[in-house]
Amino acid sequence: MKASIIRIGNSQGVRIPKPILKQCGFQGEVELEVHDRKLIIKAATQPRENWGEAFKSMAQNGDDRLIDFPPSSWDEEEWEWK
Repeated sequence: MKASIIRIGNSQGVRIPKPILKQCGFQGEVELEVHDRKLIIKAATQPRENWGEAFKSMAQNGDDRLIDFPPSSWDEEEWEWK
């Protein structure tokens, strides 16, 4: 499919037909990259995307334990407990 570059205010752009937007799952923002004079448009990723699945996998594998330092006498000697 060919598309024309059009003027949008002081910029230029390309209209993307609705069926293509739907097929790509584009909503709101997209990410643009240029590689070898080719423009790549892809759905924007969210900062914590897929964290839920990662945490679930960690729990199943026992990798979600609290990492704590070995006990020391510092807490008992240096802190003043009231």
